[in-house]
Amino acid sequence: MDIVLKYFPHLTVLQQKQLTLLQPFYNEWNAKINVISRKDMDAFYTHHVLHSLAIAKVIEFNAGTRVIDVGTGGGFPGIPLAILFPKCEFTLVDSIGKKIKLVNEAVHFLELKNVKTINTRIETLNMKCDFVTSRAVTQMPEFMGWVKHLIQPGGENKLKNGILYLKGGHLTQELNGIKQPVTEFLISDFFTESFFETKKVVYVQL
Repeated sequence: MDIVLKYFPHLTVLQQKQLTLLQPFYNEWNAKINVISRKDMDAFYTHHVLHSLAIAKVIEFNAGTRVIDVGTGGGFPGIPLAILFPKCEFTLVDSIGKKIKLVNEAVHFLELKNVKTINTRIETLNMKCDFVTSRAVTQMPEFMGWVKHLIQPGGENKLKNGILYLKGGHLTQELNGIKQPVTEFLISDFFTESFFETKKVVYVQL
């Protein structure tokens, strides 16, 4: 938890409490459902919480912003972002029932009032949002095809509405064919830990 406070020193008492509760919660539930590797659990706050919060270094969501976290898995980046932005609306979506079960338990345990969950394939989802977030579920062109119907054009944030995608590696070839404006933010510009050296937040304006 200290590593989160290093980069986000102005968290409220409630936010600090909620983030501190994350690791014991996931330790208990991961033993039952196993959605996070043991290696990643050993570096939980770096590999999961801080990685998720890299999006908050790219954009500070205005109150009322609607975010859909696609392929949320165990709730990342959606749950840490929902803790950080309690005045925004988060919908966490995954097609795998046991993962949504875990996320529902986390939402209840942390008393997150700004999160709802949906167990479905994203292509079938019929709702609108300002931003879609995700952690590298597939290549960006395919992902855009899945989610572009969800995003309401325009927006009132610093960045126009679109996709905020956590991904690593050399992405030039993958992003070349995208006609919409694309920006790659290096997470290593925000966080100095070696884990983030090749990791990025990819923003696509839609």
